[in-house]
Amino acid sequence: MQYYTRNGDDGYTSLLGKSRFPKHDPIFEAIGNIDELNSAMGVALYYIHDDLVRREVKAIQNDLFVIGTILASFKDKKIKKKKLNDGVVDRLEKAIDEMEERTPKLTNFVIPGGCEGSVHLHVARAIARRAERSIFSASNKHKIKMEVSSYIARLSSYLFVAAIYLNYVSQVKETHPIH
Repeated sequence: MQYYTRNGDDGYTSLLGKSRFPKHDPIFEAIGNIDELNSAMGVALYYIHDDLVRREVKAIQNDLFVIGTILASFKDKKIKKKKLNDGVVDRLEKAIDEMEERTPKLTNFVIPGGCEGSVHLHVARAIARRAERSIFSASNKHKIKMEVSSYIARLSSYLFVAAIYLNYVSQVKETHPIH
């Protein structure tokens, strides 16, 4: 495998298949944000010691790789279309519900922070929100499966609750804004 191709030096690059697009096309913003989010999840995983969250983060990383593939293959009809496994959004919702049952109810906004795992999940959550916006922006030009945006929306909720949960099990108090 060659690690460089020189095929993108002219400002155009290929998606999966033969379709070439300018690098400033909104689809690449969406793909790049998903890639950045997956990288941030890898960093977070390094700092997360709770098995419940570690298992889910590993599954999320795989889901994000599939989403990147979905985004990169939307145009080429010859490529067998990838899809998220059935029930991934439900899986995230169940994980959210399970952590929510284990933590005290929030009564105020939270300033991102806390233990190392929580801090990195808050960063990943912000990237997930940006990824969601870029997916909707790309969907104005390209047909993108609704399952992708639904998953990312639920993922940002999961990341918030997981950050709160990690702080709780680490006995780190949340910081709240002073209004």
